[in-house]
This record gives sequence, C-alpha cells and structure tokens, in this order.
Amino acid sequence: MKEAIEQILAELDALKCSSEKEVEEARIHFLGKKGSVTRLFEEFRTVAPEMKREFGQKLNLLKKQATERIESLKESVGTTAGAAASGDDLTMPADPMELGSRHPVSIVRQEIVDIFRKVGYDVAEGPEVEDDWHVFEALNFPPDHPARDMQDTFFVSAGHPNPLLLRTHTSSVQVRMMETLPLPIRVICPGRVFRNEAISARAHCIFHQVEGLYIDKGVTFADLKQAILMFAREMFGADTQIRMRPSYFPFTEPSSEVDVSCNICKGKGCNICKGTGWLEIMGCGMVDPNVLRASGIDPTVYSGFAFGMGVERIAMLKWQVNDLRHYFENDMRFLGEFATAPEV
Repeated sequence: MKEAIEQILAELDALKCSSEKEVEEARIHFLGKKGSVTRLFEEFRTVAPEMKREFGQKLNLLKKQATERIESLKESVGTTAGAAASGDDLTMPADPMELGSRHPVSIVRQEIVDIFRKVGYDVAEGPEVEDDWHVFEALNFPPDHPARDMQDTFFVSAGHPNPLLLRTHTSSVQVRMMETLPLPIRVICPGRVFRNEAISARAHCIFHQVEGLYIDKGVTFADLKQAILMFAREMFGADTQIRMRPSYFPFTEPSSEVDVSCNICKGKGCNICKGTGWLEIMGCGMVDPNVLRASGIDPTVYSGFAFGMGVERIAMLKWQVNDLRHYFENDMRFLGEFATAPEV
C-alpha cells in the first residue's frame, strides 16, 4: 500500500490537463467510485490493526492532495477557457503605457527654489492646517483686518481664541522659522495655500506660493532689491528690468509690489502686459519690527526682508497661459505641452 500511495502521488504531480473534460476524467480516475484513491480506502480494511493509524493518516493526506490538485487544474483550465472565449490572447504583449510629464506648476516651483538655493537659501515647510497666531496674529494683522473675514479664509474651527484654519499664505512658515531657527535666517518657503475666493481665469481657491525670508544684522532695502533683481533675471532673462511700487502689507514696512519688464514685447506694450510693458510678479518689503518682536527677535539688533509670489502667476507669465483653471483641470492635452519642458 505504501508503494501504491507513492505511485499515485507521482501521477498527481505529473498530471496536466488542457480542458475541462480532461480535468473531469482525471477526477474520476483518482477520486471516482472506482478511482485509484478510492480503491486504496477499500483495501485499508484489510490492513493489520497496528498499521491502521499510520496508513490512515497517509490515505487522508493523499485524498486531500488529490482533491487540491484537481481543483487547481479546474481553476487553471477555467481561466484559460474564459480568456479564449472572450477573444483575449494572453500571449500578446501589453499595450504601452503612455508616460506622463511633470506638472507646469511643479516645474516652475522647483525652478524658483533652485534659483534661491544658489545664493544660500534653505527650504522650509510647514503645516497647511494652521492656527490664527501663525497665519495672522504674529504677522501684525489687526483684529479687524479683512483677511480675517470668513469670505477670505477657510476656518476649520472658528469661534476659539486661536482657531484653526487653512493657511492663506506661506508666511506662517516664516513665523515658525523665526520662532525656532538660530539667527541669521535665510529660507525659502514653498507650499500650497487656500483662500475662499470665486474660481475664475485669474483666481482660484487653491494655489501655490513661494515666500522668502532673510534676517540678519544690517539687512537693508537695497539687499531686498538686489535679491529680487537677481531672481527676475534668472527666471525671465538677463535683460529683465524690475520696477518697485509702494504698497501696504501688515507684516512689512516699507512694502512694495514688484513688476518685471514684459519678456514678450520687451517693454514696448502688448496684450499680455496690457500695453504697459510691465508684469506684476510679487509683493515684498522689510519685516515689520512688530513681527520680529512677536517671534522673540530684537528689532534694534536685527532687520530683514520678506517676499512672496504665486507660482501659478509666474508660470502664466513664463508660458503665456491665459487661464489659471488650466492648471487644475487635469486636461492631458494641456499638460502634454510641458512634456518637453527643460529639467531644472
């Protein structure tokens, strides 16, 4: 009986079937009423009592293996038959998967970061869900400032002394860096921000910013102007000029809006720059002494500047994209135009 069991196991191991009919024939051959495994169970009655336990275990194991082998062949044949019935040829190579490309916003963001990294700026990041202190209070926003209104800000938990909200700018990261980093500080802060605005060709409720902060002894507005000029010429071309217009931001004093000469018409006037020869790219200014004090920095010893720009805005100027919504619609026709954009 031991030899018979080993012979059946060898037959099961070598068993191959190419159709459901062959699988059924194999089942009958091994497990049918007159099958080879069934006959061994009948012979088991004649085994000596002292050998019944040993051979009983072997027979049960044999039946289990035979059943599993038949089921495995049935599934294999069924899968093949189903593929054949559907007309699929499993031997054919798969359709090639079209590779995607880097998103234009990612390309421009990385290019901005790399420009400032060349002159010693580190990259800093912070949470997108922030508290009121880091987004507004520490940045010298008065309690009645319009940016605190529910129409501009997405609040997560309103009505608390220090409510949570979706950050409206990456200046909150600058506050965290001023609170934790040793002086001097020179950081660039890229990230996604949120504002409760109507979506249009020129505005969106989600967009990306890159902000910069430099704090040290003796930092002046001339240092800020030189940093902005360096960035503009690296991004838009060596002959780019900048224009700084007085403005107001709660966290900087003095403050300025920055324009660059139109790289399309070279300052002569076109539909992109609306005939002015200039394109607005960012806001900037010297860090307000109140902001320095809020983060524990003595404004009588240290000074600094900050700037911020929208990544989508820079990308629109760089590639003359006339609708901000294109960046968020996942239209492969639009995104495919940037597949050959140079690595930065």
